[in-house]
Amino acid sequence: MAINAEESLKKRMSDRLAPSMAKDHPNLPVIKEEGCYYYGADGNTYLDFTSGIAVTNTGHRHPKIVEAIKNGADLLTHGPSGVIMYDSILTLADKLAEVMPGEIDCFFFGNSGTEAIEGALKLAKFVTERTAVVSFTGGFHGRTFGAMGVSTSKSKYRKHMQPNMNAFQLPYADPELTEEENIDNLDKHLDNLFAHQVTPEEVACMIVEPILGEGGYIVPPAAWLKRIREHCYKHDILLIFDEVQTGFGRTGHWFASQAFDVTPDILAAAKGIASGMPLGVTAASKELMQKWPLGAHATTFGGNPIACEAGIATIDVLMEENLIHNAQEMGDYAVSRLEKMKEDHPTLGTIRGIGLMIGIEIINPETGEADGGGLMEVLDLALEEGVLFYFCGNKTEVMRMIPPLIVTKEQIDEGLEKLDKALDRFENS
Repeated sequence: MAINAEESLKKRMSDRLAPSMAKDHPNLPVIKEEGCYYYGADGNTYLDFTSGIAVTNTGHRHPKIVEAIKNGADLLTHGPSGVIMYDSILTLADKLAEVMPGEIDCFFFGNSGTEAIEGALKLAKFVTERTAVVSFTGGFHGRTFGAMGVSTSKSKYRKHMQPNMNAFQLPYADPELTEEENIDNLDKHLDNLFAHQVTPEEVACMIVEPILGEGGYIVPPAAWLKRIREHCYKHDILLIFDEVQTGFGRTGHWFASQAFDVTPDILAAAKGIASGMPLGVTAASKELMQKWPLGAHATTFGGNPIACEAGIATIDVLMEENLIHNAQEMGDYAVSRLEKMKEDHPTLGTIRGIGLMIGIEIINPETGEADGGGLMEVLDLALEEGVLFYFCGNKTEVMRMIPPLIVTKEQIDEGLEKLDKALDRFENS
């Protein structure tokens, strides 16, 4: 009996790929992507509310991105920056400088979000000549050793590793507390840290996600982030914003730092920067970056010329098609619909987010507690209905709704109607 395409893909994944790479959820075999849709090897079409985990903000295979990649490949396929120099990396840097917050205008390009974080941590430690780092519980910054050393979204990510980054954790903002209570907690915990574990003179940087991503899509009060900024100024500590997931229009602003009106010293970005091509960036002011000399950091593949062409086209598309405004509009519409759905679905808990970065909590209606097992069932049922969501949260209790920024009102309706059916099936099973 001949094996079909779906079975073939699944078997080959199992045979040839490490489980840590091939066994993520939902392991959906696809043969094509277009706009807001995946086309499955099973012959079905799936509405994508994941954007490749917040990567394809311009939609899958946007024609201008594809054209930029093809044209770029006609000129250069590899460019070890510094050994040779080429226009696309410099043009992308010029365009980034126009949309970055504050005085951030100088860049080190890598291949991914975790590389952008590694660069940010290395830059901070090098220029301050300090060794300690402060991060926040629940944050996720990547899976390489330095990034993992400041990540605490799930303990299993650090199992058998426990990297020594000389890192100290403070609690992230609690959405159940008031703004004033969160600020008081921050002050209290930071004072306690400086009194008992590390002096402020030893701390190179604080690193924080302006919106907690993998840790549960938690939106902190702007005043809480501003207080972190004040503490950093007070002690000459550099502030790093991890905008790997929140960047490039996802929150209805170019960067979440602009949504909160808080400017970091160093910003790490990736994911949406090049619409699916591997690219990340560590960004800071020229004044700060000039203190990082030749040999302090380097890359072979970072700033690949084809990826940079895709990055240039990505910024152009975001601007030309007004996608950042669309993220605000469609995000508000989606949240209003989800809040209405809560009236009919007791398993829906808190709905939170900014722009098209929306977290949907699944709870046990009898206890009000987070229901991670239930969420995975809902995800599977939603996929059967034809819409793809992803998960996050320490207990995998939060559903991520992160569609491409090109999403329309009709597609929001389509996806949430499919989710509505999935919730009905789950609640009545």
